Amino acid sequence: MVEGLVIAVIAVIFVCVVFAMASARVVKQYERGVVFRLGRLREGIRGPGFTLITPFVDRLSKVNMQIVTMPVPAQDGITRDNVTVRVDAVIYFKVVDAADALIRVEDYRFAVSQMAQTSLRSIIGKSDLDDLLSNREKLNQGLELMIDSPSIGWGVQIDRVEIKDVSLPETMKRSMARQAEADRERRARVINADAELQASKKLAEAAGQMSDQPAALQLRLLQTVVAVAAEKNSTLVLPFPVELLRFLERATPAETAQAVEAASAALRSEPPPAPKAADAPRAAAGSREKQEKQALEKQPGEKQALEKEALEKEALEKQQGRETTTV
Repeated sequence: MVEGLVIAVIAVIFVCVVFAMASARVVKQYERGVVFRLGRLREGIRGPGFTLITPFVDRLSKVNMQIVTMPVPAQDGITRDNVTVRVDAVIYFKVVDAADALIRVEDYRFAVSQMAQTSLRSIIGKSDLDDLLSNREKLNQGLELMIDSPSIGWGVQIDRVEIKDVSLPETMKRSMARQAEADRERRARVINADAELQASKKLAEAAGQMSDQPAALQLRLLQTVVAVAAEKNSTLVLPFPVELLRFLERATPAETAQAVEAASAALRSEPPPAPKAADAPRAAAGSREKQEKQALEKQPGEKQALEKEALEKEALEKQQGRETTTV
């Protein structure tokens, strides 16, 4: 009798231990427990810690409430300006309602992944290439709204969506490099042109100051000569005076004929005849006719030599007259 009672007590204790082991559950701090009794959802979400369920009747499902980092596979698409790109992204989300995450959708992770991929392809088709490269903040916000709208009913909250990388074809990369190089060259030319404009304005102001003081031009010429001579050069370059060219432009045919006759007289060491003021035009005309006849009678080579020699004598006389005036 006593032995039967001991066996019964041991059996009861064993059954209680087995029942306790079958009904005991531990929910971690970052998890929430959802209890289904005979397939029906029981009210109340089991919090973290030790909890008990009815064995063989209740089923406890644990849902992770941590933020999930899910990479979105790279998606190929064509932008609004007809450029083929390959874009990948990353999405951060978490479960805010454990019961809806289990009941409303079969697999909330797979659902969020597929929604992110379709939304990413849609945002690629609506955007330009420049927006994908430089205006990503706006695209991230639009992509987050597109994913968050259907996921609210799944008990999932989208925290953040980021576009990681935008892959371009090699031809497009080369075209963008050429465009950037051309833009930099354009800016360099604009800067050079602006510098030339400012320099021309300053030079114009300096020319105005020098025109008021003719001696300043002579001093500037001497400074240039000193600067050139300081480099130990074997050749010294002097600027040709512009006043001489202007004098030749203003010279009348009569004055030119007198200069040629003076040069010829200097070659013969004879003093040139001084024409009177009243006979100056007639003498000039006669001198021209005489020179033309002599030029027709002489050979072309002699004519060229005479003209060259007359011009050289005229330039020499002008230079001697300028040096005398300067002294």
